[in-house]
Amino acid sequence: MARMAVFHHAYTVPLARAIHVRAVSVACSGIATVTAPSLNKKKEDPQVLLGMSEQDLQQLALDFGQQSYRGKQLHHLLYKRKVKEIQDFSHLPLAFRNELQDAGWRVGRSPIHKAVTANDGTVKLLVKLEDNRLVETVGIPVKDEKGSIRLTACVSSQVGCPLRCSFCATGKGGFSRNLKRHEIVEQVLAIEELFKHRVTNVVFMGMGEPMLNMKEVLEAHRCLNKDIQIGQRMITISTVGVPNTIKRLASCKLQSTLAISLHAPNQKLREKLVPSAKSYPLDAIMKDCRDYFHETSRRVSFEYTLLAGVNDEVGHAKELAELLHEWGPGYHVNLIPYNPVDGSEYKRPYKKSVLAFSTALESRKITVSVRQTRGLDASAACGQLRNEFQKTPLLSGAEDQQSQSELVVA
Repeated sequence: MARMAVFHHAYTVPLARAIHVRAVSVACSGIATVTAPSLNKKKEDPQVLLGMSEQDLQQLALDFGQQSYRGKQLHHLLYKRKVKEIQDFSHLPLAFRNELQDAGWRVGRSPIHKAVTANDGTVKLLVKLEDNRLVETVGIPVKDEKGSIRLTACVSSQVGCPLRCSFCATGKGGFSRNLKRHEIVEQVLAIEELFKHRVTNVVFMGMGEPMLNMKEVLEAHRCLNKDIQIGQRMITISTVGVPNTIKRLASCKLQSTLAISLHAPNQKLREKLVPSAKSYPLDAIMKDCRDYFHETSRRVSFEYTLLAGVNDEVGHAKELAELLHEWGPGYHVNLIPYNPVDGSEYKRPYKKSVLAFSTALESRKITVSVRQTRGLDASAACGQLRNEFQKTPLLSGAEDQQSQSELVVA
């Protein structure tokens, strides 16, 4: 997991400007913890403005001999105006901009490598990161009865995913690394820029397992909530289940929704679909979810991808209802008809199967919803578009300029 630390630079500016101790406001406690200075920090490690709080930015301005209001200006430029380059911070003195750059600071925004728009308005973006890896993010616009638009950003937390769920396109593409907090936050800003509309909801349901990158996810969550001003109740963190992490998340007492990627009503079937389930049995997950509900008073949502002929029978629905009732109240099931993936053995269920499954749950007093399928013609299932364009890092320099859309074969 990427660590936020202090950076050392061999510049002639004062030491306070060259070494900045970055206070990380952890979403769990609300207490700023300071990482000790490291004079041996590798020179190539970046110092990134995006993801920093207004308080951090004010301190940064003071470190550079500026007045604290310059930090407020930085905050406005980053999160409201979404400026991508320090030299474009026209509100700031040129000398301050130059000193930031000389000390190794950058904004932390990445270019868009590819954008695909579906007929329903869903847009999937491939963001090209600094190390030439690609990560997906999806913008999903929905207009309500009053004509207001709800814009959901589905963000990734890792480049690829190490858990390799059998039906997931991301797992088939392999795992590279965790995303840093700014690489998560910039996905939301990219969606806002593309749609020219404020993102109202964020779901951590893109590439990767958020609980395997919890530190950066929580820091990004803080930024999305406090700096970009997205309400905590409008943010959902999804997980397939990683031992001990649900307890840790509960201790944060967030108002955001916890979504468990369940996909099966029993341990045997779940192990077939989710290999990591062997190390985190279903009963252990359900106990942690019950404890999470009691500690946070927040309803847990269970994501259940319906796979034709595998887990979509009425018998599975009855078994799922029994499981949920056994472990108490406070649960909601979100049914997800499978998005087809090239080369997968799994099929999308018929509508009548989805309806029968939903009806079986409702008749047993289980709150259920069926997710509307979006972006089928934009490879919107998690990992699909990225797998079309990348298996290894993209070419860089002159080679990359020759063709930014060629496939890179592993």
